[in-house]
Amino acid sequence: MADKPMMKIAITPPVPIVDEHEYVVAILEDGWDYVHLRHPSATTHDMRRLIEAIPQRFHNRLKLHGHFELLNEFNLGGIHLNSRCPEAPRLYSGKISRTCHAIDEAERFGDMEYVTLSPIFDSISKPGYTSAFSSDQLSAMKCRNAVALGGVTPSRIDAVNRYPFIGYAVLGYLFNSGSIYELRQRLKEFKQTL
Repeated sequence: MADKPMMKIAITPPVPIVDEHEYVVAILEDGWDYVHLRHPSATTHDMRRLIEAIPQRFHNRLKLHGHFELLNEFNLGGIHLNSRCPEAPRLYSGKISRTCHAIDEAERFGDMEYVTLSPIFDSISKPGYTSAFSSDQLSAMKCRNAVALGGVTPSRIDAVNRYPFIGYAVLGYLFNSGSIYELRQRLKEFKQTL
């Protein structure tokens, strides 16, 4: 694990924020691997407008949590399956990741590009959504494509590195920033953990 850099993924909040495309661009410019576009109640038109507001050079680093019909319009980085959208569209052959909330579930999807396992720490974006795994459970995990999700902050990267994760995913800590300036400061904090 130590010889390979950790994968870094940002996940948008369920409800779009003002100027979200600027946040997405700042995160991708900072070198993060993917931004997941997760807006379950957005219309296809709203999602299309969001993607169009993001420079095309970044489209291959965007993953959809739904609205899979947009795969026909944009050259995107893949899809992320979850309880709302549990299966890939028929004939889809691109990259796939999946949400998991149990270690045995994560271990079943070793063929995916990666799976997010959550909550690893107490969630920032979902108050009351507390850590679900013990240190022993995470240390014994056999899944080799798991990404830590839930309460991930720069101060917790050392803890993530103790377990067999290939990376981490962040939602609240980035998208709860009050401004683009604050977001960039938080991105710098993650860089300092390298």
